[in-house]
Amino acid sequence: MTEPDILCEGLVRIFTAKGIEVQALQGLDLRVQPGEMVALVGASGSGKSTLLGILAGLDAPTAGSARVAGHDLVTMGHAERLRYRRRSVGFVWQQSGRNLLPYLTARENIAMAHGVARVVPRAARAARAQELLELLDVADVAESKPAQLSGGQKQRMAIAVALANEPRVLLADEPTGELDERTSADVLAAMQSVNTEHGVTTLIVTHDATVSEHVDRTVRIRDGRTSTETLRSTHTDEEGRAIRIAQEFAVLDRAGRMQLPGEFVSALELRDRVRLTLEEDHVRVASGTTAHGSAPLSARPGAAETEVLPERGDSA
Repeated sequence: MTEPDILCEGLVRIFTAKGIEVQALQGLDLRVQPGEMVALVGASGSGKSTLLGILAGLDAPTAGSARVAGHDLVTMGHAERLRYRRRSVGFVWQQSGRNLLPYLTARENIAMAHGVARVVPRAARAARAQELLELLDVADVAESKPAQLSGGQKQRMAIAVALANEPRVLLADEPTGELDERTSADVLAAMQSVNTEHGVTTLIVTHDATVSEHVDRTVRIRDGRTSTETLRSTHTDEEGRAIRIAQEFAVLDRAGRMQLPGEFVSALELRDRVRLTLEEDHVRVASGTTAHGSAPLSARPGAAETEVLPERGDSA
């Protein structure tokens, strides 16, 4: 079986400041297969930016394992880390000013990436640059500097620069965070084109829920761990119309732990503890709350409960 381009198991990252420890990642698991385009969503402080920093080679985990494009991010030394960041992974920041050198034109920014990394042969660089400019629909502004570009053009140019050295994995940190809805859709469409045309494994980290509608798989992080995944597929109904179907799954880690979606917990007023019942083909989860010595809510008529069924098929 092909190794995932991104594989994290039990990933932990602890930050210490003034004697206080903050656990940003708490045993996170993540798999992204070659050629996938995945959105990683979560609230502020959920750990998604910490994860992206580790995957980009900008930070190192405290514990657990992380492999990207065949590189072990935990054990690799300085020289390998430098090669990894130049050859294996491309990165797009939310702030356009961090992606492009302001005194160079769009084409020159790509040339700079080629010159620094020296991955693409010199004779092939011009053709590679033109291919990216056309693919991302910015060929008409190739001789313009960043200050002369719109927000959407800047981000599409940033993607071109990130792809200049033909990386296997593209990481994007809130790439539409500074853009309006229409421009965001254009940038995401450009990323989809890159993913389709070149098979670049793409992970988009965002808090914008609309981004997830552009991908077939959305992974949600909560409290430093993967909590749920939403898988999307397109089907044709009897009248020939394309129907988009989304299914949400809770993620079960190697220890058998999972997080119930927050809206489930809130709707059923689950807290403190829950009652588990093993049925023939699923697990029943019911409130275990007691009040003034009364029987558990799950034992009373009309008890609030949810059910956890095993996934059928291989979509996980």
